[in-house]
Amino acid sequence: MYDFQYAKLTSVADTVTRRTSDDEASYLAGGMTLIPTLKQRLARPSALLDLSGIADLKGISVANGVLTIGAMTCHADVAASADVRAHIPALASLAVSIGDPQVRNRGTIGGSIANNDPSADYPAAVVGLNATVHTNARAIAADDFFKGLFETALTPGELIVKISFPIPKRAAYAKFPNPASRYAVVGVMVAETLNGIRVAVTGAGACAFRVGDMEAALAKSFSADAIKSIAVPADDLNTDMHATAEYRAHLVGVMARRAVASLAG
Repeated sequence: MYDFQYAKLTSVADTVTRRTSDDEASYLAGGMTLIPTLKQRLARPSALLDLSGIADLKGISVANGVLTIGAMTCHADVAASADVRAHIPALASLAVSIGDPQVRNRGTIGGSIANNDPSADYPAAVVGLNATVHTNARAIAADDFFKGLFETALTPGELIVKISFPIPKRAAYAKFPNPASRYAVVGVMVAETLNGIRVAVTGAGACAFRVGDMEAALAKSFSADAIKSIAVPADDLNTDMHATAEYRAHLVGVMARRAVASLAG
């Protein structure tokens, strides 16, 4: 690693102020991506601003039909939460499928969506459940948040503080995991929200995306057969050592049907 300063602050305001005064500083959440990047000398921040001491960024609550999760809440706490299991069990199921116990106890929901790895699980939940990402400055709708490969709507220094999920009528997440990393080769969140059906995909493209044709078909008939003939074009999907674009396109259909079947059955 390169030399850098380290600061563990206890308030959002102080942390953002520190970051504003040093545009080479980086926020440190769980460190699941940032620390390996530092070890490989692919990043050289002037300072790490550790968010783990900010109590306001942690915790899970439910009010007025919305489940809210603090940005520094780890995956293990999401998976184990009685509130999450009771109100959005698909989100608990997604969280427990992430990585291994070490990753789940260090990685955070805010860090995951801010990093926006194309194979991360949470982006499918944020988009599929029509969540809102709250920062120190504003609220960003799910459909406006993920912009591209490792790219989000966040501006330099903007800090995620919480994510709010409207409680759906029903939802399910189906994932084809990489057997080593547990990252999603393809993961699909299907949700019947108060505003209609949403189908969100992660792992297949540069970032999470919705499948409008499947949403329209499921709105007419909520069954796996209703989307059996819908194919996702492979043109813009990822090809790597784990799967071709064509195979990922195939998996989108398979995972979507599995998610629907688990709800319709």
